Amino acid sequence: MKKILYLEGAGGISGDMTVAALLDLGADRSKLDAVLRSLELEGFTYSVGRKHSYGLAGCDFDVNLHHHHHHEQEHEHGFHSHEHRNLADVYAVIDRGAMSENARTLARRIFRIVADAEAKAHGCPVEEVHFHEVGAIDSIADIVATAVCVDDLGITDCVVTGLSEGSGTVHCRHGELPVPVPAVLNIAQRFGIALRTTSVQGEMVTPTGIAIAAALRTRTDLPAEYTVANVGIGLGKRDFGRANCLRAMILEEKSDPERIYILESNIDDSTGELFGLAMEELFRAGAMDVHFIPCYMKKNRPAYLLRVIAAEPDLSGIEEAVFRTTTTIGLRKYPVDSTGMKRTALTLALACGEVNAKQCTFGGLVRCYPEYESVRQLAVRTGLPFQDLFDEAKEKAQAICGAATKELS
Repeated sequence: MKKILYLEGAGGISGDMTVAALLDLGADRSKLDAVLRSLELEGFTYSVGRKHSYGLAGCDFDVNLHHHHHHEQEHEHGFHSHEHRNLADVYAVIDRGAMSENARTLARRIFRIVADAEAKAHGCPVEEVHFHEVGAIDSIADIVATAVCVDDLGITDCVVTGLSEGSGTVHCRHGELPVPVPAVLNIAQRFGIALRTTSVQGEMVTPTGIAIAAALRTRTDLPAEYTVANVGIGLGKRDFGRANCLRAMILEEKSDPERIYILESNIDDSTGELFGLAMEELFRAGAMDVHFIPCYMKKNRPAYLLRVIAAEPDLSGIEEAVFRTTTTIGLRKYPVDSTGMKRTALTLALACGEVNAKQCTFGGLVRCYPEYESVRQLAVRTGLPFQDLFDEAKEKAQAICGAATKELS
């Protein structure tokens, strides 16, 4: 079943809240410790604990910065105490961390989103954006920790429906800034993330928080039906006069086995042999039916429309099979309403053995059909002509239908 991370943005989002929520979901704490140690950042420690926010229990990820380290030590690690760092410096720290490639790529992506948004806010090239020392270590810790936890939980799918943001102003080094702060607004604009303004005074969404949401989000809507496999609660530091938390959930999508979909793709650069293989693979992946329809595409190229009929639970396997076995690079899918006759399996006793049949009813209609494959096997087994057996089966079936029709009427 598909695992989906849901970041419920009702309480806003920040980096430390996200890390706490992911740890609460069961991300490996010792793995995180090892990675953060490997960054060799001077003057910072962090703690993970259980706390309460207005009666709500959750996890708390707290980065503490100390400023009384020897200059030599910091110098040694190329991390000077009172310097500002640019994106290249931050990438250098991320790159020396002992994390998986997957986590590293994600950490760099999140940082890049923040840097681009800050560059736009300050009207300077991204290379010139400076992360101030406190902010830098804090953000590096939050972003790397998030990437490592997401990777550890094996999450590839993430829903973010929207984020609640406060109002008023927030105090920063440059003076007062309006909420949402410019970087948050820039990320919301670039990635189309919905914001809801609340009456809470202050910043509920931080640039790091919304950058994480932007980097992870693969879908904007919750599944129509889902079960909740796990809940993690990450607590924030600010007092908003109400519970300040981010809830992260692992959802499992419930698909409807009755729901039928049609998948289609136009293919003009493939051979007949490939199509034959694709059809076999699609049936193996659970397709209910597969067909190829001749059509003409752009530049009057003779081509085929591949059409697959599939039930909802099989969709992802079938999509994978289409991309794996054909030359197409895109497909359309749409749900369809289907009406079927009610089917019942029957066994017909013929003179020389049994064959399977199905009885189909709809309202007062009754049809009874011998199964071709079953008749064919009996013909092979007995050496009798297929057509004779099929006719005998059809007659038996007709008799059953007649009796059933009388019953229904």
